[in-house]
Amino acid sequence: MSIYIIGAGFAGRTIAKEILAKGIYGPISAFLDDDPGKIGTHIEQAPVLGPVDDVLDILSLSAKDEALIAMPSAPRERIREIFAHLKRAGFPRIRILPDVGQIIEGEAHLVQTRELDLQDLLGRKPLRIGLKQSLGYLKGKRVLISGAGGSIGSEIARQLLHGGAERLYLLGHGENSIYEIDRELRLLQQEGVGEEATIVPVIGELQDPDFTNFIMERLRADVVFHAAAYKHVPMMEENPVNAIKNNVFGTLNLLRASRVHGVKRFVLISTDKAVNPRSIYGASKKIAEAIVLSEGQKTQADFRSMVVRFGNVLGSRGSIIPLFREQIRTGGPVTITHPEVSRFFMTIPEAVSLVLKAGGVGKNSGLYLLDMGEPVFIRDIAEQLIRFHGFEPHQDIPIRVIGLRKGEKLTETLTEDFEHARTTEFPKILEVQNSLDWTGKGLADFLEQLYPVCYRSSQQPEKYRDRKLLRRILASRLPDLPENTDEPQF
Repeated sequence: MSIYIIGAGFAGRTIAKEILAKGIYGPISAFLDDDPGKIGTHIEQAPVLGPVDDVLDILSLSAKDEALIAMPSAPRERIREIFAHLKRAGFPRIRILPDVGQIIEGEAHLVQTRELDLQDLLGRKPLRIGLKQSLGYLKGKRVLISGAGGSIGSEIARQLLHGGAERLYLLGHGENSIYEIDRELRLLQQEGVGEEATIVPVIGELQDPDFTNFIMERLRADVVFHAAAYKHVPMMEENPVNAIKNNVFGTLNLLRASRVHGVKRFVLISTDKAVNPRSIYGASKKIAEAIVLSEGQKTQADFRSMVVRFGNVLGSRGSIIPLFREQIRTGGPVTITHPEVSRFFMTIPEAVSLVLKAGGVGKNSGLYLLDMGEPVFIRDIAEQLIRFHGFEPHQDIPIRVIGLRKGEKLTETLTEDFEHARTTEFPKILEVQNSLDWTGKGLADFLEQLYPVCYRSSQQPEKYRDRKLLRRILASRLPDLPENTDEPQF
């Protein structure tokens, strides 16, 4: 096996030195680059060939040769072009170094490379954020990430390796996902990625207020990123009580325990589905937003709680891309819910970088939006993914429309009618002027109505897990939530 490194810049040279030092891969056959000043030179005894588009057509490849794209600053359009050329040239395996948002101040490590995926080709070029500067507020701090095994939580953990935190607490209720991110972070540290931080995996249940209070007292976290939530819209329509118990009361338990036990910043990760919610999941996140914003309005000089809201992220667990990929592997059809359904999309690394930035600059009781750009038609993503796998949509792989599922909208918006989003001094972070009157006694009364449905009460045992009652309570404050005539009582 031989390796061709696409990009003879700093990142490519760094990766080449690491490959040669470890001696675990085949030789570096060549660097490919477009820079006339580099073409014809040698790096680590390997020639620099180019331009990339021209030279790929004359390479003599074996069945085991590999291309490694080391161009973290390249625009998405250029990566798409190079990928098309590499596929046409016959490379059986194509890996990529993450974009510049994940390469911190010139650092590049072999362990960070991964198989090139559709998310590397879709969407806009991510904003370059100086993470070391953005994460300065976390230096020497103890940081807890709830839902650390999920798509967003695990990326928060990866990026926080560069923040100089004293400890990273990885909290989740799924042992396998926490095991995976714990193992990955330790491998990254072993390979020289990021700074020293003590990594502490914690398995526990935020729905349990006693556990939550106990663990926050013991851990003494300074900052909390609350990413834990049940997120699958159709699944939560079938399990509404658990959705509210986990997403609403889990948030309430963690927020209260954080405030009592010395947390200085609390950041809730929210979703565009909280805007005019038509699903149980969206309703649960709307209420969670209200809890966090309301808590922040209580006078406590050294405590900030805030919300960061954004749309879909490419490649998250349970999202359309993994589903489409599985459908393509089995020959199709690829299923979409409606030909005109569209969503806002952002890569996970870019969304997380902006969340971490907002966590440092955000005001107490602030609601922030990430600028998601223009919405994307789901049918376009389906067609691009089919082509990415070497097939032609509608010919090799059919696309079938199956209709919107319960709780789903045709389009999403990032703000409600009464909300006004204004730009901030920080690119792609918007601040929302929120007039939601869900504070104080009104919110407390609402939560009091929901509580006996989620937790058994000796005074009101008949309300426990009554799904019809739950939906009536929610609809009293969330008029866009549709009635479900098929809802069983329990």
